[in-house]
Amino acid sequence: MMVGRGGHRGRPGRGGPGRRGGGRVPTDLPATDDLVGWLAGRLPDGWFTGTPAVTVDREEILVVGDLPAPTLDDGADEAARSAAARGRIERFREETRGERMEVARQAEHRYGRKVAWGARIGDVEELFTTLSVPVMTRLRQPERLVLDTLVDAGVARSRSDALAWAVALVGEHAGTWLEDLRGAMSAVDELRTKGPVLDDDTSGDAGGVDDRPDPGDGGGGDPVPPQG
Repeated sequence: MMVGRGGHRGRPGRGGPGRRGGGRVPTDLPATDDLVGWLAGRLPDGWFTGTPAVTVDREEILVVGDLPAPTLDDGADEAARSAAARGRIERFREETRGERMEVARQAEHRYGRKVAWGARIGDVEELFTTLSVPVMTRLRQPERLVLDTLVDAGVARSRSDALAWAVALVGEHAGTWLEDLRGAMSAVDELRTKGPVLDDDTSGDAGGVDDRPDPGDGGGGDPVPPQG
C-alpha cells in the first residue's frame, strides 16, 4: 500500500496547529494501518485477479485492481486488444457500481476518507470518479515565471494546470526517490508511535558481586599498620 503523509493521524505542522504547507490539515484522521487487510476481507473474491493496489492520502483512498484479460484471437492487433480491455473495464465498472458504493460508504465511515476506484488490464488502466482537490500555495516571481512559460507555450491552460503538470512530471521522473522518502517517513512514524524503550534498571540487583573496597581498608590489600 502506498501511503501519503496523511496515511497516519494528522499532526500540527510548522505553520501552526493543523497547518502544513499553507493549507488546512485534518488533525483527527483515523489511522489506515489495517486498510489493506480490511479490504481483503470486504471485497468480493471474484473482483480482481490479485490484491489491489491501495493508495492513501489525507482526502482519498484509491483502490485499483487487475482484471482478467478478454480472450481474443491470436491474430488480434494491439488496437483490438486495447479496445477489448477498455470494454472489459467498463463492464466491470457498471456491474459492480452498487456494491462498490456500499464498500466505499463503509470505508469512509471507518477511515474518514472518500474512496475512489480503478481497474487495470495489462497496460490499460482507467480510474473511475476520483477527487480533484485544490491546493493553495504561494510562489515568488521565479516560480511564477516557470508557470507562465508553460502557459505561454501552450503546455498548460492556466497557472493551476501548469502546477499540476509540473507535479505530475516530478512524480514520473522521481518515483524511486519519492518511494524512498515515503518509506523513511513511515519508519519515523512507526518509531514515534512505539516510543523509547528503556533499559532494565540493574542498579539494585541483589545477585551482583559487591567489589567495592571495605571502608576500613586502605584501598586494597593488607591493612596499613599504625604509625609510631
